[in-house]
Amino acid sequence: MQTNNILYKITKALSLENSSILEAYTLANFTMSTTRLDTLLDTQLDTYSEDTICSYEELGMFLDGLILLKRGPSPKKTTNKEVELSNNLILKKLRIALELKEAEVEIIFGLGEAELSKQNLASLFRNEKNKNFKSCSDALLLAFLDGLDEFYFVGTVE
Repeated sequence: MQTNNILYKITKALSLENSSILEAYTLANFTMSTTRLDTLLDTQLDTYSEDTICSYEELGMFLDGLILLKRGPSPKKTTNKEVELSNNLILKKLRIALELKEAEVEIIFGLGEAELSKQNLASLFRNEKNKNFKSCSDALLLAFLDGLDEFYFVGTVE
């Protein structure tokens, strides 16, 4: 799945304005310009070139900053070791940032039209070395992001 689309869908679902997105990058100690952000969030692009594509580092830093923006710094976390960003890690970071409980994650997947058993759901959040780990497909991540948009839209309607 295109990283630009992931960034756009997250910011759209959470109704984040550019100032909040830039603040998340700042909290993650990552320099992001307004111009660059506008380029990354541009949905009118038919094709992406090397200078218009959102790198995994930019997406990962945004997710780290989103956690700090929504929850504040963790007293337990001391070092920032580099890990490869995967769909599973994107799910984990979103769950942490939004303080989602298992039932809420299940509802979000349901809103995205992806029905998962509790075991399948739990396997998405396990360590990769665990024998019950299940890799999150692009389709499953897309369903979660679509469900997230619906979940927060429904929550704002009175």
